[in-house]
Amino acid sequence: METKTKIKDTLVKLLKIKPEELKDEVSLQDSIGVDSTEMVEAVIALEKAFSTKFSAKEITKFSTVNDIEKIITSKF
Repeated sequence: METKTKIKDTLVKLLKIKPEELKDEVSLQDSIGVDSTEMVEAVIALEKAFSTKFSAKEITKFSTVNDIEKIITSKF
């Protein structure tokens, strides 16, 4: 499965949003309304989905799907 598709699938299931709401460049916090608790849950879900851990510095850069994809692909 493509990295971006896996990210989107994970976030859509976790956040209970429609796939079309999750655009590549849409801010998760500002546009979709993801709060801090949901963001922590998203980080944990993505760590499990990709069998990796994210540093605090990486997590602060989690703004859009594209940002998350860049961080994940840099790990592999």
